[in-house]
Amino acid sequence: MLDPTIDKPMSDIRETIEIAGGKRRVDLLLRNARVINTFSGDVHKTDVAIHNGRIVGFGAYRAKSALDLRGAHLAPGFIDGHVHIESTMVKVPEFGRIIVPRGTTTVVADPHEIANVLGLDGIRYMLASSRDSVLGVYVMLPSCVPATGLETAGAELSGHDLSLLLNDERVLGLAEMMDYPSVVRGSAGALEKISIVRGKRIDGHAPMMRGKDLYAYVSAGIKSDHECTTVEEAREKLRAGMYIMIREGTAAKNLKALLPLVNSENSRKCLFVTDDRHLDDIHSQGHMDHLVRSAIRLGVDPIRAIQMASINTAEYFGIKDLGAVAPGYRADLIVFDDFKKLRISKVIKDGRLAAEDGKLKASAVTDYKGKVRGTINVRWIEYEDFAIKAAGRRARVISVIPDQIVTRSLVCPVKTDGGFVTADPAKDILKVAVIERHMASGRIAKGLVKGFGLRKGAIASSISHDSHNIVVIGVHDGDMYTAAVQVVKMQGGIVAARDGQVVEALPLPIAGLMSDRSSEFVREKLHRLIAAAHAMGSRLKDPYMAMSFLTLPPIPELKITDRGLIDALEFKVVPLFV
Repeated sequence: MLDPTIDKPMSDIRETIEIAGGKRRVDLLLRNARVINTFSGDVHKTDVAIHNGRIVGFGAYRAKSALDLRGAHLAPGFIDGHVHIESTMVKVPEFGRIIVPRGTTTVVADPHEIANVLGLDGIRYMLASSRDSVLGVYVMLPSCVPATGLETAGAELSGHDLSLLLNDERVLGLAEMMDYPSVVRGSAGALEKISIVRGKRIDGHAPMMRGKDLYAYVSAGIKSDHECTTVEEAREKLRAGMYIMIREGTAAKNLKALLPLVNSENSRKCLFVTDDRHLDDIHSQGHMDHLVRSAIRLGVDPIRAIQMASINTAEYFGIKDLGAVAPGYRADLIVFDDFKKLRISKVIKDGRLAAEDGKLKASAVTDYKGKVRGTINVRWIEYEDFAIKAAGRRARVISVIPDQIVTRSLVCPVKTDGGFVTADPAKDILKVAVIERHMASGRIAKGLVKGFGLRKGAIASSISHDSHNIVVIGVHDGDMYTAAVQVVKMQGGIVAARDGQVVEALPLPIAGLMSDRSSEFVREKLHRLIAAAHAMGSRLKDPYMAMSFLTLPPIPELKITDRGLIDALEFKVVPLFV
């Protein structure tokens, strides 16, 4: 898979041999490097010769140009093995602009979010927008569109649909098989998707799966998992032959818990991934460099940590020319002085200096002007759409847990006025609504939520996992109406409203998920939105992120989609009133 020597003309092979043999000048010679060798597991001092974007040899070579590294470490560029780029809310070229200077030169993206909005067009957009980016982008095809039958997504992708993209050289296989019960049951839809992959990779997503169910899942051809939370769970999956993706994102952090699993005998079956890492964390802590730095700080051998962020990932996905500083490998390289700080001073991409001292070189900056169709398709929203007629005195309430995507299911007395339910901010019980935004069906589900702490106003967003309908939380129906209407006017985005006015808003015109502006613009807007929510009383660190997971029915205990209130343990729609 992805072998660079396949179909290479004989003349090119002869030229490469002559150049590597020192008979011709190379393009670039990196002098005085301390090479971190991910094959031999050691560090050796040498010069590194590069030609036509690839490494050709070590030692003295005649070169057209040279760069003296003055004894700095030279390592392969980092590879993120599982990431949803849409979670950063910026386009692929902008994502590359902020992570390549931090040492991530390649990512394996799962465009699950945009596919749930735009289907194949969304995946094609991600492939097209990354084609000329300095960041190398491979894609795993989303396996669960829609994620469940308990929500309305913007598309439905069958195995046949996905097969139309499998011949793209940057498509490596099938992304996380989240619907693991269907795999174990042998559901026709799940088996069709598995069968079309034809020898490419299939990633897993099987939290807490054990025993015979796990063996059935692995036997279907699924070879990795990024949902392990304990060493015991990861060890059982490792023994079953799975690669363990050790995740450290923004919402889910498993690195510290799982590192005790890693030893000299099994480390080559372990790799680092971010899954979802938001702009603020990338800005303040880093990207894959943060994972490597953290692992070293927690006691992992530095070379082993770099292997887990490079060659392990490349070998798992069958990318045969990435992950090492060795002849024949692509010259995607990082330069840094010491393992403790791991401050990336230079990044070389395809044999050219792409970033230096934390900034992308002007020659490496790209953009993508391609458009996607509008994705906010709703029936006209009315003020009355947010009213909840009282059908009892007690109701189910979604209770959020700070810094968790799981929720609790409560039954609480409701406050009413004139036969209609009202929010009860004194008891921290607010109204929540989900508006279907793909088919203009007019479907709006309403419920109650506890834990956001708003004393006034409302917040709304078109980011709501996994189908990304419009979700609104508020104290007053009027503010909920104002916030929801503004999301529609912007063709997607995040809004805070108060006293009938929009306080702050971030437009996300690309599928209602991503901005067409800079990461600095997005970060500033997010800071203002969070400050506005805090001013309205919210106690959550990021209430918009917490709100986006209220609509995720596979995660216990109680959720809400456009189809209604979802018992995520029984996997069914349940009434609001009890």
